[in-house]
Amino acid sequence: MQEIEVIRSQRRTKTVQARIVDGKIQVRIPARMTKAEEAKVVGEVVAKLERRTRSSVSSDADLMSRAHRLNTMVLEGKARVENIRWVSNQNSRWGSCTVVTAEIRISDRLKNVPDYVLDSVLVHELVHTFIPGHSAQFWEWANKTPLAERAKGYLEAYQRWG
Repeated sequence: MQEIEVIRSQRRTKTVQARIVDGKIQVRIPARMTKAEEAKVVGEVVAKLERRTRSSVSSDADLMSRAHRLNTMVLEGKARVENIRWVSNQNSRWGSCTVVTAEIRISDRLKNVPDYVLDSVLVHELVHTFIPGHSAQFWEWANKTPLAERAKGYLEAYQRWG
């Protein structure tokens, strides 16, 4: 569980905001809120923030299931998925694929990203099972992922400031 810092604001009258700052969850609330109201809204916005910023995929079996679903929905079943797993030894890559064996490894750093970001990385690696390299044709397929461009931006920021 991440540390939660509640900031009461005299200027804030109705809205509540939660965001992650320096690894801790900051929740801004109106100063006039009672302790009971604070507890309720803080719980709600923190849960919403965590749902938005964490992948729902945690096990290797979940990863395999998601890969099969994405292969069907995004890649028209073209990818070969033999084995896929989370790994902890990838610090400079988000994922990797051994084309010959269709084995995909996904960095466990991605367990804390939104689903659309994980989906983008999974599709990227799945495309490698039928198109090696990063040709224009490769990117045509890899960019079919919903929110692919947004995911690239997220990963770029995560790499820098993660």
